[in-house]
Order: sequence, then structure tokens, then C-alpha cells
Amino acid sequence: MDVMGDKATLLETGRFVQPADRDEAGEAAEELRLRLAADAGDAEAMSVLGAMLLRRGDLDGAEPQLRAATAAGDRAAANNLGVLLHQRGYADEAAGWWRIAAVAGSAAAAHALGRHHRERGDEPAAEYWLRQSAEQGHTLGAYALADLLEHRGDPGSRRWMRVAAERGHREAAYRLARALDRRAGGEGDGDNGVGGAGADGSGTHPSGENPVPENSADDAEAEQWYRQAAARGHRRAALHLGAILERRGELKEAGRWYLTSAKDGEARAACALGFLLRDAGDTESAAVWWLRAAQDGDGNAANALGALHAERGQTQTAERWYRAAMDAGDVNGAYNLGLLCAEQGRTAQAEQWYRRAAYAGHREAANALAILLLQGGDTAGAEPWFSKAAEAGSVDAAFNLGILFAGRGEDGIALRWYQRAAAAGHTEAALQVGIALLRDGDEAGAERHLRCAAGGGSAEGAYRLATVLDARRPPEPAHELGEIVHEKSECEEWYERAASQGHRRAQVRVGMLAAARGDVVEAARWYRSAAEAGSRNGAFNLGLLLAREGSEPEAAVWWERAADAGHGRAALRLALVYARRGELAEGQRWADRAVALGPGEVAERAARLRDALREELSA
Repeated sequence: MDVMGDKATLLETGRFVQPADRDEAGEAAEELRLRLAADAGDAEAMSVLGAMLLRRGDLDGAEPQLRAATAAGDRAAANNLGVLLHQRGYADEAAGWWRIAAVAGSAAAAHALGRHHRERGDEPAAEYWLRQSAEQGHTLGAYALADLLEHRGDPGSRRWMRVAAERGHREAAYRLARALDRRAGGEGDGDNGVGGAGADGSGTHPSGENPVPENSADDAEAEQWYRQAAARGHRRAALHLGAILERRGELKEAGRWYLTSAKDGEARAACALGFLLRDAGDTESAAVWWLRAAQDGDGNAANALGALHAERGQTQTAERWYRAAMDAGDVNGAYNLGLLCAEQGRTAQAEQWYRRAAYAGHREAANALAILLLQGGDTAGAEPWFSKAAEAGSVDAAFNLGILFAGRGEDGIALRWYQRAAAAGHTEAALQVGIALLRDGDEAGAERHLRCAAGGGSAEGAYRLATVLDARRPPEPAHELGEIVHEKSECEEWYERAASQGHRRAQVRVGMLAAARGDVVEAARWYRSAAEAGSRNGAFNLGLLLAREGSEPEAAVWWERAADAGHGRAALRLALVYARRGELAEGQRWADRAVALGPGEVAERAARLRDALREELSA
């Protein structure tokens, strides 16, 4: 049980003021003076001497002095006598003396008496005396009253918590800040939460809180109280203050508070400091703090150490730390063990760990387990795990369900899951929704989703968005070679974005647009990129451009590549080239190829050319 009184309680009257640097000789002299005065019957000296001895731990010496002063009517002595008796284990007798002092107006005694009643379950009496103490300006009384009211769900607790905080009570300041955070909607009621591991097994920020909306009045006030508590040595306040500053990008100050908290023994702060150092490129120092946190039982730090060793190829050490995370109650340890086993091809063990994490509610483990089952051909077993993960908020699982249902031909259900994933920002899901809406004729809805996909980095999304915008463009007048290039349209910018990401059809289209405005060099560059990546249209168009510029031999090389890939027009062009050269047999061979490849118009022309070449050869 905590002692019902502190230094402020013992020295309540203010008559005994200890100089900050008093030496032993000076203190002995003061004690002698007080003893002489007490022996002479000075009640005030008895009270102060008793308080001095009580503070020193000399209960036997303090008790007679305090009893004598109390008998003389000294209320501070009555309060301190209660403290002494409480320390001796005589709680009921202590309460009697506190009551005497409290009735006489001692705020400290009223606080101690309120605490006494609360510990015995008498909350009405506890509230009465704590309120007496708080209303007289006693900081500890205000805090204890706030704690009692908060326990009962009484909204009046906030007022007294604020009073205690304003008077410098660090725990009150911390709890007030936490309450403001919860009101802002960013955090749960718990104070021991840690982040989970990411898909790469690296772990997440261990501040024990989720991101909170920035710049609200509650945020600013919460930060103020965290600062006050942290400045007074509250290690969890320092942790949360560090997290706020880190979110805001003030990493240097965040690191200082994390360090302060970590040095005071807060494992989560040590873990957070490790992540900050890792992000700054100092992996070795990060590992030191992660190790310290992990040894203090922080599962997130153990996961981070596991990921660090896994990256270095030290799989056995990584596995040991993932198991340590699991032993610390962090389900991410099992998930990361699954990832580690899967990377090593230990499929059965990966499934085992994924299942363990999934049954514990880890949504990404459920998604990973479903993928593993699907890869093994167990579609029926995969579907419920995808569903569990998706319902728990896994965006990837929602997308994977879309793929699963699309593969079965259940396009309506697939679209619903794609839409769910797209609403959560999944780029490929947005692309699939855009394609489906285009197919259904909803061009406006398709454009909206394609913009999301393209903006998220999807090359196919950028290409399809460009085609939608391209179809709306009015026809442009023909351009002559060498004409000044006009400003690029939005659709061309999207084509170029897709082309720069290696999208072959976009590269061909960018080449065509460049050629249309007379930029031969740019057109050739994009055609060549597409052709070298395997685009038969790119190869064909590059051949046309080269032939137009007088490089028919090089053009023939690209046409041959396109024709070998199944491009009928390229085969027809080759047939014409060889016919002009007088190589009739080779021309006939390519004409036959063009007839086979088509399309219809090309096949007809190729057939006529082939017949003419055959007649020429037989003549």
C-alpha cells in the first residue's frame, strides 16, 4: 500500500523548511534546537521535530513528539501521526487522527482520509473527504477525487484532473492528455498497445497509439499536457510526446523524448527510438535499442530484430527473435515466422504459423494463408480465409476475393470486392473496377476509378485512362514534318506516363502521336522501346518510319521481327520488299505468311501478290 502522505503532507504547516544544501552539522543543530524547544513544552517544535523524524524513518522517535503536539491541538501533528500509524499498520487508528486533522481544516489529512475510505470500498465517504481536500487546494486531493470520479464514469472527473494537472501533478497531466487523445478519436482506452508487423516483417511504430487527426484543439492541448508530464519525468508521457512530434516530422525532438523515456525504462520508447534510428540509416544503433526493448518484453522490438537478421540472411537468429515476439504475446511473431518459412520454401511450416496467427485474428496472416492454400489448389479452403481477412479490413484480401470470384465467372460478386478494395486505396482494384464500368458503359465512373489507378502508379490504369480521354478528343488537322510541336494534351501525358513505366501499347500510341505531329525522332524512340520489349505493332511502326526516312533495309529487319510475332501487315510489307528486289521466292513465302495471318484486307492483297509472284516464277 502507498504511504498516505508525502513530503508536502509531512511539512504541511510550512514551519519546517529544509534548506536545499543543508549539511549534516546544520541539520543536527536544527534538530537539537527543536528538541530543546520541545522539551520546554513548545507544541510547534514538537510537531516539526516529529515530522523531521518521521521523514527520516525514525518512527519510534517521531511518535511521542507527534502525540504530544496533537494533544496540544496541532492539526499538522495529528495528520502526521496518522501517517505514522498507517506506516505501522494501524490503519483504523490512523484514520481517526486524520479525521481530527481534517475536521480542523487539514487538506492533507482530508486527502489521506479519503484514500483510506476508498481502499475500504466506502466511495461516498471517500468522495466527501477527497472533495474537501480538493476544494481546499490540495493537489493530491484533486487528483484522487478525479480518479474516483473517472472510475465511476462521472464527467466531473475532467475538471478535477485538470485542476491537479494545472497544479503540477504529472500523472494528472498525463491522464488528461490521454483523455484528450481519446476524445479526438485516435486512440483506444488502453495504454499498452503496440503496433503490429508489416508485410515485410519489419514491425510498425510502437507508440501504443493510432494516428490522430492533426491540428485540432484537443491535439494541441494534449501535446501541452504531455509536455508538462514528460518534463516532470513521466516516461509514458515522453513516449507519446515523441510519437506526436514524429508524426509531425520533428524527428530530432521526437528522438530526444524517446531517449528520455527509454532511459527511464519504457520499452516501447526504446523500440520507437530504434525505428527512428533505422529510418535515419543507423541500423546498428537501432538494433541496440531494439535489443534493450526486446529484453524488457517488447514483442514489436523482437519482431524488428527478427526482420533485421532475416534481411542479413541470419534466418536462425531471425526465427529466434520472432519466437521471442510470440512469447511476448505479439501475434505478429507467428505471422513473421510464416513469412520466413514461406521464403525458404518450407510451405507446411509456413501454413502452420499463418494458421496460428490467423486464428489469433491477424488479418494479413489470414490473407497469406488463403494465398498459400490457393497456390496448393485448395480453392474451397482459401475462400473463407480471404473472407475473414477482408471482413477484418485487409485490403489485399478484398482484392484477392475479387480475383477469386472473377475466375469463377461471378463478375458481380467480384466487382463488389474490387470496389471495396478500391475504396480503401488499392490501385489494382481501382483498375479492375474501371475496366468493369467501361464494359458496362459507365464512362464517368470508369474514368474516376482509372484516375485512382493511374495516380497510384498503375501503368495499365494510365493507359486505359488515356484511351478514354483520347476517344473524346476532336480530330486534329494533319501535321507536316518539321512543324512546331503543339502543347501535349492530357491524354498524351497519361500515355507517356504509362509508356515510361514500360507499357508497350502506350509506347506505340505515344510514338503514333509524336509521328502525327511530325516529331520523327520522338516517334522512333518510343516505337523502338516498344519493339525491343516485344511489341509487334511497335516493330511494324518503326519499320514504316524507317522506310519513310529511306532506311528500308533496317525497316525490313523490324518488319521481319513483327511478322515472326504474327503481324500480317508486316509480312505483306516484307513480301513487297522482296518482290521489288526480284527475290520472288522469298516474296512469295512472305505473301503466304501474310495470307495466313490476316486480317481479311491484308489476306486479300497478299493473296493477289502471291498469285502474281507465282505466275512470274512459273513463266
